[in-house]
Amino acid sequence: MIIDINDETNQLNQSQLELLEKLLDYAREKEEIGNDAELSVTIVDNETIQEINKQYRDKDQPTDVISFALEEHGEEEIEIRGDDLPRHLGDIIISIEKAEEQAKEYGHSFDRELGFLAVHGFLHLLGYDHMTTEEEKEMMERQDHLLDDFGLTRHEK
Repeated sequence: MIIDINDETNQLNQSQLELLEKLLDYAREKEEIGNDAELSVTIVDNETIQEINKQYRDKDQPTDVISFALEEHGEEEIEIRGDDLPRHLGDIIISIEKAEEQAKEYGHSFDRELGFLAVHGFLHLLGYDHMTTEEEKEMMERQDHLLDDFGLTRHEK
């Protein structure tokens, strides 16, 4: 899978960038998404994610992760498809500051929280959601399973 990671904060080290890439490729494989898929991950600060959250979700506050699924189409949108085009899943935007805060709050490593947010965003790109209790339960179980199997357990420091 082609994963374009852009760390606008320049705070992630090489091993963290590689961790994100390996984890997302692992999740792609487990979710049975073809290797020709592509997605982008952007690491930003709270100010930037707050602007995005306000513009696209009408919520004027920072959040931890936002996903923009490119395979979801509204009524007025036209689907662009072609046999020679890769499957572009969409974009995941992660606040590094929120990841740091939440890692401390939940008592696990920054890498685990970063991985959690990446997988959470990835599952949103695939259509998972948490609008109802049932959907939330399914999504949380799936992301915990992916993270645990990959080796990013909840309380590893």
